[in-house]
Amino acid sequence: MKLSRPVSWFLLAFGVWSWVIWITFVKNLWKDASGLAFDDAGDPTAYFWVHLLLAVTSFLLGTAIGLIGLRGVRALRRESAREAE
Repeated sequence: MKLSRPVSWFLLAFGVWSWVIWITFVKNLWKDASGLAFDDAGDPTAYFWVHLLLAVTSFLLGTAIGLIGLRGVRALRRESAREAE
């Protein structure tokens, strides 16, 4: 399958966005002082584990999507280089 240039760049940008968003989310979750993520004893709650699982899953999917976009961009550049020869 050949991806178009806009689709490849969109997928790559989505992957980068996922890294920024989900790493920031986990940092904020870890520092949560509202009582949702950690109980009074400092132990993680179910809220913490569910949201950590969501973040890790989204991070991994974003990484995979970004890699597909990166491969598409690289393939388009190689194709352009061959046509220029």
